[in-house]
This record gives sequence, C-alpha cells and structure tokens, in this order.
Amino acid sequence: MKKIKTLFLMAWTSSIAWASPIDNLLERIDEGASQKFITEEINSASKQDFFELDQKGQKVVVRGNNPVSIATGINWYLKYYAGIHLSWNNMKADLPEVLPPVTQVERHSTDQVERYYLNYCTHSYSMAFWGWERWEQEIDWMALHGINLPLAVVGMEEVWYRVLDKLGYSDQEIGEFIAGPGFQAWWLMNNLEGWGGPNPKNWYKDRVNLQKKILKRMRELGIKPVLPGYSGMLPHDAREHLGVNVSDPGTWCGYRRPAFLQPTDPNFERIAKLYYQELTRLYGKADYYSMDPFHEGGNVAGVDLNAAGIAIWKAMKQTNKNAVWVAQAWQANPRPQLIGGIPKGDLIVLDLFSESRPQWGDPNSTWKRENGFDGHDWLYCMLLNYGGNVGLHGKMETVIRKFYQAKESRFGATLKGVGLTMEGIENNPVMYELLCELPWRSTSFTKEQWLEGYVAARYGKKDERVLKAWTILSNSIYNCPEKSTQQGTHESLFCARPSLNAYQASSWSEMSDYYNPQDVIQAARLMVEAAPAFQGNNNFEYDLVDIVRQAVAEKGRLVYPIVVSAYKSGEKELFNQAAERFIRLIDMQDKLLATRPEFKVGTWLQAARKLGHTEEEKNLYEWNARVQITTWGNRTAADQGGLRDYAHREWNGLLRDFYKMRWNTYFDILRQRLDGKQVADPDYYALEEPWTLQHNLYSSEPEGEAVKVATEVFRNL
Repeated sequence: MKKIKTLFLMAWTSSIAWASPIDNLLERIDEGASQKFITEEINSASKQDFFELDQKGQKVVVRGNNPVSIATGINWYLKYYAGIHLSWNNMKADLPEVLPPVTQVERHSTDQVERYYLNYCTHSYSMAFWGWERWEQEIDWMALHGINLPLAVVGMEEVWYRVLDKLGYSDQEIGEFIAGPGFQAWWLMNNLEGWGGPNPKNWYKDRVNLQKKILKRMRELGIKPVLPGYSGMLPHDAREHLGVNVSDPGTWCGYRRPAFLQPTDPNFERIAKLYYQELTRLYGKADYYSMDPFHEGGNVAGVDLNAAGIAIWKAMKQTNKNAVWVAQAWQANPRPQLIGGIPKGDLIVLDLFSESRPQWGDPNSTWKRENGFDGHDWLYCMLLNYGGNVGLHGKMETVIRKFYQAKESRFGATLKGVGLTMEGIENNPVMYELLCELPWRSTSFTKEQWLEGYVAARYGKKDERVLKAWTILSNSIYNCPEKSTQQGTHESLFCARPSLNAYQASSWSEMSDYYNPQDVIQAARLMVEAAPAFQGNNNFEYDLVDIVRQAVAEKGRLVYPIVVSAYKSGEKELFNQAAERFIRLIDMQDKLLATRPEFKVGTWLQAARKLGHTEEEKNLYEWNARVQITTWGNRTAADQGGLRDYAHREWNGLLRDFYKMRWNTYFDILRQRLDGKQVADPDYYALEEPWTLQHNLYSSEPEGEAVKVATEVFRNL
C-alpha cells in the first residue's frame, strides 16, 4: 500500500513539474488547486484582452487570450465566487474540495491592454532586500492582478559595473558611483551617486542570479518586463575621465547628480551600444525600456532636448527594432521637446500621479498639459503611496470617476491602460485592488457598489458591521478630495520630528485635514466589535490592526494640541498629563503593531541582514535599511535636503526606540523650560544617527494575538 502511495505521489509531483505556468501558479496558491480548474488559452485576432469563466462538471473553466488574462480570471473567480482574496499579506489559500460553480458564462474584455506596475522607488522602499521567495509571490500577485508590464531593475549594478569597467574605470571608482542596496532607485533615476555603497562583490553576483530568476518567471507567464535603458547617465567626472562632452545636471537634495552625456557627442552612440550589449548579454532583449533623463529638476541648460530624445530612442531601436520607450510623467518630465521627435507607437508615457496631478489633459489639474502627451500613448496611473509610509489613504471616488472621464475624453484614443506607480507597496490593498479592476469593468460604477463585493471577497463572508466600517472609511479617509495634491497618507504625528507646531513627518507631504478623525475611530470600533466572528481570518486581522493603528494615530493628533496649549499657558500638571498620554499612545501603537510581521521593523532589518554572506556585508545592508527609513541621507541631505523622515514607518520597534526617543527628549526639554531653564532645541540628526549605526536584534515574529491586543488597545484609547 505504501509503495502504491509513493508511486502515486511521484507521478503527481512529476506531472506538476511539467505543468503549465498557470498550473504551477495555482499549485503555489494551494497544493492540488490545478486539478480543480480547467484553463484554456484561446488565440484571438482581437486587440483586446479577455477572460471567461465557465463550468465543466465539478471543475471551473477559465479561458483567456494569454496567461495573464487567465490568471486575472482565476483571481476574479476566487474573489467573487469563492470568497478568497489573495493579497500581499495573504498569497496562500485553502480552496474547498469542490469549488463553487459558475452557473452561467461570465466574460470580461478590455482594450486597456498595457497594465504597468512599480515605480523605481518601490524597488528601494519595499523590495530592496527581497530574495527569490518573496519575489516569486510578487510575480504571482502581478499575474493574478492583470499586470503585464512591470519595471524590472534588479541586477542593473552588474550591467553598469561591466560598462564602466570597459570604459576604464577602476573598481574603487565604480564602487563610488553605484549606490548601495537601499538607494539604488535614485541612482538609476540619475539623482545621486554612490550613497549607501560601495557594494561587495557578492551583491553583484547575487543580484544577477535573482534577476535571471525574476525575468524567467515573468516571461513564462507572458509578463513583459520593462528594463532600464540608456539615457546618457555617466559618472560626474566623465569629462575628465573619458574626454566626453557632458552637462552638469546639478544636485538633488544635497547629493551630486551623475553627469549627462550630450547626445551630440559622437561617444553617445558608442556608450549606449556598449550599455545595451552588456544588458542584453545578461538579461536578454526587452520590448520595453524605461528612461527618464532630467528626473526631478535635472538641469537641462545647454542640452538640445530634441536631439537627446532622438539619440535615446535611436539607441534603443538599434537594440530591438520593436522596443518601446517607457517614460514617467513627473513634474516637467518628459519635456515636450524631448519626445517631440519620437514616432507615435514607440513611446508610452506613465501619467504617474493621475489621481491628483494628472498631465494627460485634465483641464482641472495643477500639472495639466493642454495637448496631453502630444498624441503619444499613455497610461492612467495611481501613485497613492510615498516613501513606503504607513497609513490609510486613498481617493476612491476620484480614481473611479477620473478613469472613465479620461477614457471618454479626446485623449482616450491614446489611453492604453493603467499603472500602479506607488513608491511603496504592502499597504492599502483596497486601493490597488480597485485600480487593477478598472480595465476589466466596461462601465463606470460607484465606490459603494464596488466596496460591497470587495469586503465580502476580502473576508470570505458578509458582516453588516464590517461593511459599515468600510463605508465610513470610504467616505472619509479613503475619499481624499479631488483637488488635494498631498503626497500620500495623512502622516502620523508620532513619526514627526517634535516641535510646538508639528503637523507632518516628511518635508513635502502637502497634507491637509480632509476627514474627521472620529470617523476613523468609529470604523475601528465597528471592526473591534466584529472581530470575534473573524478570529483567525488573516485578511481581517491585518485590516483590524491597520485600522486600529490609524485610530491610535488619530488620537495622538487630538492629544497633541493639549500638550502644546498646556505648555504655552504654563500649566505644568496638565502638560505632564498630556505628554504622558501622548507617549502612552506610542507605546500602545508599538504593542498593537507587534502582532503582525508586516508592521515590524524586525521584518525589514532581518531581510536586509539575510542577504549578507559575511558579518561585514550583513552590517552594511542593515545600515542601508536603518538609514533609509530614518535620516535617509547624511546630515546635509537629511536636514538641508529635506529627506529626513521621508520614508518614515509606523512600525513596531521603530516607534518604541526611535520616534518615542525623540518625543521623550523634546518633552524633557519643555519641562526644563517650564522650570525656567534656558535649554536649546535638540540637534535631531545627532539624536537619530546612533540608531542607524546599531545592530541590536528586532524580532520579526508576531507577538501577541491580534484580535485580543487590538481590542485591548482600542478600549484604552
């Protein structure tokens, strides 16, 4: 009997090994899941993508015109038939023995065939220290959510190392140019050189191996990676080192930018060719290349922008005649002169912040372009998150309405799809789920209609209290006004550098009080009341902790003015009571967030250390991880450049040992001043830097039971 069972398992394992990429994806969701579905890839002459749900016996049939369409159909079925929501915090499921039947054929099609994913910043703020296990889950998430055009920048360090080596740069010079693990996004966007490095040899080798796995899996699933192309970047000393004609793009937040190789220099074609040769040798050719010269204020003085655009385009087309240039619309980029000479169809523009500062031609936008992107293809993108900050936030109603408005506008003919361009992921899953569904819904709908289905799918069952909580949130914190241009979440005061006029944590948030904090607290109360019925439900417990976390942050914002008023009026006793209350809220927040690994600084730091082969490497990676989420840069960049706390995180461990430390220090100074002593404000950078240099261990394991702790914390608000 044992022998028969062993032979059966061997045969089943062998069949899975030779299964289709979609079958393998299903097996990663739940072992044996591929046996419960029939998937059919249907060749179609139509330019639209589609998926279709059907039934054959006890098996669910999912048809589509390509693997991504089929995966999207599987996800749709799981959500709206089986009540299973696969999200960043939950990519596994226990499927029922017999799946709920599809009683009539359901078909969805879309002409929004380009669905983009990731921002350069995402690769640093969220993905900097991922290994293959986490990347494998993310690629599955992409396919299931219809993503077919992701930015893939892992392993670009080795490309640049080879290029610069062949141009005659030494190992030391290359190390001073390529940024460290936590800051590669801004190096690749031509903002800075070298910060966070130099990287050890093992880093280059490991990233090449990882990128090859990433690209192999993407291509198996029919996902087309967007690789970084060449747009003129060279080390700042290229004029002296190579004798080439470069312009100086200036500085970025206190950092020296790389040089820009003038397109009129005969070396442009030679160096671009060398870059693409090394890129192709390592990772193969791509159909899409991302290039964003002059990002965020790069100096274009003395640059022939039209010639630059043509030179960049020509180098790309010589590598792959079918390639398309992908450019981010952010601030003044891409300059109209830069893309004016590019043939239509060879460029896709990502309207990076469509929900707040659209550039596609929306007449009400502060960044509007009268002619949109001058006839070039473009994507409607949602940025939503900045710096990987933690916090509930969204423009639910605006995102829906403006997408359909864009489709129906005179610029709709060149609208080719949607994009998720957040700086950090693993937050606000409701908003990303909403955007990913827009292309597959042919007509507009209300947030209330959509939310009812989302909540039932997210938790696997309906509950009036939970739906009411989400309805309140959708009308308040998730209904940021259309005209607001604030950069992401309403930032927690706990994470702000203390002062008597503290309001936001980062330098450029543009936040405003657009919702009533009591609405969030009421939603948290309803979630706590419903919690016993959802004990053990992973999605619910994640959301419960996140919503109660937001309620605690709101309470902190309500207590803070009492602290300030008591100090200004000289009321020592009231000041001490209010200050102690504020600190207790930070402690409560820290305890609450300890129940989920997603909200623990230990998860971030341990992932960084895990990538190191030696103690020295582990320490370097951990330093990158600690600096990025606190001071971000050196003293100049942190304070004068405004980067400190840009990537602040409301995380367990960080709240207790970093943010609480700052507030305690400041409150002690205020107490001394109330006693008549002359005490200067603290040197915050001097307070903050020591934490970035430490190597004390933070756990990544959950501490405490989420429902119990969330209930206790809420009752003590």
